[in-house]
Amino acid sequence: IQIMGMDSSREYVNQAFLDLLGFQSKEEVYGLPQVASFVEPHDRERVDGYRVARERGEPVPSNYEYDVRRTDGAVIPVQVFTHTIHWRGKPAHQRIYLDLTERKRAEDALLANEEKLHQAQKMEAVGQLTGGVAHDFNNLLTVVQGNLELLSDRVKIDDTAQNFVERALKSAQRGATLTARLLAFSRQQALVPKPIAALDLVRGMTDLLRRTLKESVEIEFKGNEILWRCKADPGQLENAILNLAINARDAMSGSGKLTIETANVELDDDYAAAEAEVAAGQYVMIAVTDTGMGMKQNVIDKVFDPFFTTKDVGKGSGLGLSMVYGFVKQSGGYVTIYSEEGIGTTVKLYLPRFEGVGEEIRRRESVATPEANGETILVVEDDPDVRTMTVALLKDIGYEILEASDAESALKMLASSSRINMLFTDVVLPGGMNGPKLAAEIRRQRPDIAVLYTSGYTENAIVHQGQVDEGIDLLNKPFSRSDLAQKIRTVLDKSMS
Repeated sequence: IQIMGMDSSREYVNQAFLDLLGFQSKEEVYGLPQVASFVEPHDRERVDGYRVARERGEPVPSNYEYDVRRTDGAVIPVQVFTHTIHWRGKPAHQRIYLDLTERKRAEDALLANEEKLHQAQKMEAVGQLTGGVAHDFNNLLTVVQGNLELLSDRVKIDDTAQNFVERALKSAQRGATLTARLLAFSRQQALVPKPIAALDLVRGMTDLLRRTLKESVEIEFKGNEILWRCKADPGQLENAILNLAINARDAMSGSGKLTIETANVELDDDYAAAEAEVAAGQYVMIAVTDTGMGMKQNVIDKVFDPFFTTKDVGKGSGLGLSMVYGFVKQSGGYVTIYSEEGIGTTVKLYLPRFEGVGEEIRRRESVATPEANGETILVVEDDPDVRTMTVALLKDIGYEILEASDAESALKMLASSSRINMLFTDVVLPGGMNGPKLAAEIRRQRPDIAVLYTSGYTENAIVHQGQVDEGIDLLNKPFSRSDLAQKIRTVLDKSMS
């Protein structure tokens, strides 16, 4: 509390006022000028204006805020309540000072969390839009890519035609990559999470990273040798790390150092409370650091937005970091990014620790494209173009084919044929019976028939929380001839074992 005469002379201050500003005695305060030196310079003119208006009898606010500087140099925000009282027989102004430090800190934290929530809601809305677009394009690309592969086999003797086909096929494959990244960002890709020895997976990417990065980029691995396991889709984790490495390469413009670090991290409740989308718990952390140009804060705020890029036109889709963000979020983790101009950038992936049992996945091994062994496959697909292309591919591989456009037609074929070895069906079918229901009915009648699903997105009956249900085999659209052949053979062999 501070009491001032009508001429703005100081009459009284209490001990709490002295403690607030760090003064040792009242005499130190009484000797200060009318516009006290403890008021911060940017507020002095306004505060002095209130004093002048008050002395003239003009109305002034009954409470207002400004910053004051303590004797130890600390700046604190205060709210001042003023009103007229009688002090020792004459009118005076009483000012009550309220320290706003904690309130301001809480308001800042609330604002930061609101901004993070707004960003998360924006990312969710954009994700729903991009996921829908990607789903529609997947069916189109399945037809385009499949027919181009079939055409490629038939024009091998014509070099000019073969070149045209190969260029078109590469463009279709780039389109497939684009839709895959859109689905990854929107968290609608079908993940097949497995226990991962992350340190082995990262080190197993050494050759791939060295081929991808320039020779002038030094690569260093730092890791906890006793690293926890995490559970994620190994192929998508590799893609995420590769995308981060490519971004780092481009940021270093020719030379620099790329560091990939792994560590066990435990995030407590206080940390989780300060971050809008983080759950407390144990995580496997994978950090990718470059010595590139770094980014300004306004760029950092947008880096996970789809199609945002700082690269020149034609040199990037702007989906690399969006894919990383979507994959990690869909895997139950989160991503942080720290960047400083002229120093470099660090992106950290936090994947939840896995403590269950299961075979660890390290690196994928490439295998030769298998051929058919005389099996018959029932193809059920409502899109006629996709069905025609799929049937042609499977016949080209060597399988006998029956085809249907809906579940009712498929069941009629089952009743009239005893030689069906596999059901290959889209998840979403017309007529009230979807792919899983059709498969259940066929398995009820013929338990020996293998089942493989295909789909262009994951919001369906066989994928929950972004993860394929246990025991389900799924081939994502668009698929190549080799992907189709490999998956068909794998599922058939598994059903016979």
